[in-house]
Amino acid sequence: MSGRIRFTASRAPAAAEAFARLTALYGQADARKADVVVALGGDGFMLHTLHASTARDLPVYGMNCGTIGFLMNAYSVDALPERLAAAEEAVLNPLSMRAGNARGKVSEALAINEVSLLRQGPQAAKLKITIDGRERLEELVCDGALVSTPAGSTAYNYSAHGPILPIGSDVLALTAMAAFRPRRWRGALLPKTAEVRFDVIEPEKRPVMADADSRSSVRDVLWVSVRSEPHIRHRLLFDPGHGLEERLLNEQFV
Repeated sequence: MSGRIRFTASRAPAAAEAFARLTALYGQADARKADVVVALGGDGFMLHTLHASTARDLPVYGMNCGTIGFLMNAYSVDALPERLAAAEEAVLNPLSMRAGNARGKVSEALAINEVSLLRQGPQAAKLKITIDGRERLEELVCDGALVSTPAGSTAYNYSAHGPILPIGSDVLALTAMAAFRPRRWRGALLPKTAEVRFDVIEPEKRPVMADADSRSSVRDVLWVSVRSEPHIRHRLLFDPGHGLEERLLNEQFV
């Protein structure tokens, strides 16, 4: 890997300080000529950087200067070119979300971690779930539901008691949040090729919003479709022995 490194940083003071130190040591490559992006911040900023770097198919190496760092490497100013040369790459495919709202507008967004549906008001949401055109659940009464990638399975999905998925698995997690009916329904594991459709029941009484990676929100949705997008890839770099597969295993034995 050449020395053309493009640094980006979140607005956190620690990230701004790291940005100043690293660019003073290693310079700052032009965005159009960079070979690698080094993202300074937490997991939220890493997701932002991955979305922004999709068009150029650049690998992204994160260094933790935030509060959460599951997708990040340890921060250090020393020997960065050597760390980048030795880094292991993980390739992620995002989810594609299409959502139609009550005004007839169809919105589209990509999600690296998950697409989630959440009730907007005091009433529980009512959702019909269809997989690949076949109705699988006539009515799910819940606070919400989500579809997660393996990379996102330790994030919102895990806090909603969904399963942790191996990073190399061709599987998606469909997880309910506070399911009331069917009682204690926890969700399902789906093949990566599956297309999931949610239809909102009683949308006027029980409004629902859809969200992709907490970045792209659509309110008052009537339906949402979710599928993996195999033609789009995100490239993450990790220090040897600290890749996503190892981190996902560690999460299960804490």
